[in-house]
Amino acid sequence: MSDATPQPQKIKFYDRLKLATKHRLAEPILGLLCFLEASILPIFPEIMLAPMIIADRKRAWRLATICTVTSVLGGLVGYAVGYFLFDTVGRAIIAFYGAGDGFASLMQSFNDNGPLMILIGAISPIPYKVVTITSGVAGLDLWTFIFYGLVGRATRYFGPCGLFYFFGPAANHFIEKHKAIAGWSLVALTIIGFAAAPLLFPKSGVAEVESVVEAIDHTLGDLTPEG
Repeated sequence: MSDATPQPQKIKFYDRLKLATKHRLAEPILGLLCFLEASILPIFPEIMLAPMIIADRKRAWRLATICTVTSVLGGLVGYAVGYFLFDTVGRAIIAFYGAGDGFASLMQSFNDNGPLMILIGAISPIPYKVVTITSGVAGLDLWTFIFYGLVGRATRYFGPCGLFYFFGPAANHFIEKHKAIAGWSLVALTIIGFAAAPLLFPKSGVAEVESVVEAIDHTLGDLTPEG
């Protein structure tokens, strides 16, 4: 007879995320993460959002609404930081994300193409607080900022939530077989988003960014019927 006792299995990172989603404060915490992600902190709320929907896909639309509303509210805080506190707080945050040296050109891009820049930042995985703070510094119309932020953030959260709602069982089956890959893929997305800020707003390549924006504007203009 062996005296060896079975060793407890190490809980995988994704399993820890699933356990966290069952906490009674999971939804308020998710809303707080979205709020902070839009204003000051380098957080990727999908790390918590995806397991929550997979665990109970019936709440997908409620979670998408929570994420959208709290993110827009957090964006208003970022806007206020840029508008009122840029020299004391905002400049340090912008520099932290690698967009400090080219900030003057970046702000000009927001003045010229504010709605499009907001949409790009709201939908893509780049740190949204770079967009919200710069919008405040540029003094973009507040209602324009809110409207395009709402459209972009709703697209950002309702799109994936819809996919998880309709394909949740298949996604859950795949993730259960590849928990390590799923968990660390979410972490990798956070790192990619963090690194994308200086790529989207490069220190020495603002002209290239502006040319892309101009091309998109030109394409949209061609698709718009003349009155």
